[in-house]
Amino acid sequence: MDRAYQRTRILTNHLILNSPAQTACLTSNECLSYSPPELSEKYAFDVSEMRRLMDGHDVEERDRLFGLIIQSKLFNPRVRGGKVFVSPDYNQSMEQQREMTWKRIEYLLERGVFRGWMTGKGEEVEMKRFACFEVLGLFDHSISIKLGVHFFLWGGAIQFFGTKHHHDKWLRDTENYLIKGCFAMTELGHGSNVRGIETVTTYDSKTGEFIINTPCESAQKYWIGGAAKHATHTIVFSQLNINGTNEGVHALIAQIRDADGNVCPNIRIADCGHKIGLNGVDNGRIWFDNVRVPRENLLNSVADVSPDGKYLSSIKDPDQRFAAFLSPLTAGRVNIAVNAVYQSKVGLAIAIRYALTRRAFSLKANEPEVLLLDYPSHQRRLLPLLAKIYAMSFAANYLKMLYVKRTPQSNKTIHVVSSSFKATITWSNMQILQECREACGGQGLKTENRVGHLKAEHDVQSTFEGDNNILMQQVSKALFAEYVAAQKRNKVFEGLGLEHMNKPCPVIPSQLTSTTLRCSQFQMDALCLRERELLNRFVADVSQCLARGESKEHSFNTNYQLAEDLGKAFSDQAIFQTFVEAEATLAAGSLKDVLGMVRSLYALTCLEDVTYLRYGYLSVDNAAAVRGELTKLCSELRPHALALGGVILPTAPNPKDELPITFSIYFPGK
Repeated sequence: MDRAYQRTRILTNHLILNSPAQTACLTSNECLSYSPPELSEKYAFDVSEMRRLMDGHDVEERDRLFGLIIQSKLFNPRVRGGKVFVSPDYNQSMEQQREMTWKRIEYLLERGVFRGWMTGKGEEVEMKRFACFEVLGLFDHSISIKLGVHFFLWGGAIQFFGTKHHHDKWLRDTENYLIKGCFAMTELGHGSNVRGIETVTTYDSKTGEFIINTPCESAQKYWIGGAAKHATHTIVFSQLNINGTNEGVHALIAQIRDADGNVCPNIRIADCGHKIGLNGVDNGRIWFDNVRVPRENLLNSVADVSPDGKYLSSIKDPDQRFAAFLSPLTAGRVNIAVNAVYQSKVGLAIAIRYALTRRAFSLKANEPEVLLLDYPSHQRRLLPLLAKIYAMSFAANYLKMLYVKRTPQSNKTIHVVSSSFKATITWSNMQILQECREACGGQGLKTENRVGHLKAEHDVQSTFEGDNNILMQQVSKALFAEYVAAQKRNKVFEGLGLEHMNKPCPVIPSQLTSTTLRCSQFQMDALCLRERELLNRFVADVSQCLARGESKEHSFNTNYQLAEDLGKAFSDQAIFQTFVEAEATLAAGSLKDVLGMVRSLYALTCLEDVTYLRYGYLSVDNAAAVRGELTKLCSELRPHALALGGVILPTAPNPKDELPITFSIYFPGK
């Protein structure tokens, strides 16, 4: 009753103060009080140095681009509490979102943001391009996907598959958006199984032209980003039939619209329509009715056709030739993994700030209500996810460097690691955003507060450019092949991070103390033990199936559960390795101390995985010890939560902001 009386009195005060004279006497009531968490939260490390470690590269370029964004009304800048916030307007119609996405691209183009993206060369150019993509993806997924299709898929295909005359003709015009490219690989009937696509291309030696045809409805190109409205050209993936022989999947350039935006003859385009997210991207469907393109439009770095119709390729093995045609997807997977990390950062930065502002329930009568993040249960919900974001950030930085330093010898490693990280990080992104949505309660439902929309916008990451389940199966198959090859050679393991298999098998102590659980060597041993044992088990079970005369594919399919567990074990261990390496670059001090706690929190979160109990790697008592230590770590990291969450986002150039936060939850009376 006391609480009810108090609220009634407050409401009465609001109602009776209705004349101008009385209104002037209004003061802030306690029910409307708000103070930013920065006023009360402390931190014990250099947040700018932590941010540099997290971003890894091009920090100034990121801030410069964000500063450029907030200068334009196209990005909806709003000033709140002395900071500038930007976010898309998801209440717009699909057509409005598409138009705004294109206007934003034009704005960035006019200011030279894309200069050198196609014509520049070297690691520095590629890393700067990654950094810009990350900042733009923080603002809106649609703009990053629209740019990714044009630069990484269309442009990347020309770079990888084309030769000098393709580069000279297409790359500069791509960079300047004189042409707008898309990437027509996926079909209605075939997504992950690219080898099974049904579009057919033949060659007419009389005219020196290729003829592209959609032979049936399931062969229509589907979900092609940019095709519905803006794209003028596309890379077409099709079965190349030369003199009655199917030479497999190849890529050609085809024009689909003229300079005035009119669809070209013998091409039909339809809109894929409204989606649960990414409505700023104009996904479309394309049919080809015997469309003729010049012989020079075949991207011929892998294979060519002579003027008289002879098929030519230095790669004789069809499997190796097909694998070469999938290389642009590797760049796409790298971008998707990195982009997913930054979406998790946005969601968690919002959820942590909310938990440091919203209060609920009093522990004793007449005491203030308790901040959400002061509840151990709320710490346990959010802080392990924060540790996961730090781990994924270091993994993403490693993946980018692995990609830009690529060599023919490293292609297999890049494929396996990018497949693994893309699946793991995008799955984690959806888990993190869902938890953040729930942790923000009703505020998480508001479009303005982004978290719910981020879920819808990024749900697609789990399936495009490789369904996550299939990617994880590829990872396990690659590990199986590496294991078998090492056995046949009777040599040590080299590559794919399996060198730990050459050492004695780690042993987990029968009783785990706090000191042991926080030791990085123990954490690495525990993760390596799981991967090692699961790989041994997977190889043994698949080998038994093969010995019974079953096919390799059937043997893998039968052991899909082990394959999934092995893929996750490989990913967790590889991601943890990048965390340890990042931590090792720091000198002793508060920054390293805090990061060490975050590393332990991530590692023990991995040890909570069900496989440790399922396969007996942890006893029930040790599993309980892991859980207890997790709770202690969450409590110890609680004072650093705002700082750890705050440094994961870029800021406009404003040196006075010690804790730059780009996005926020808004409250009545703020």
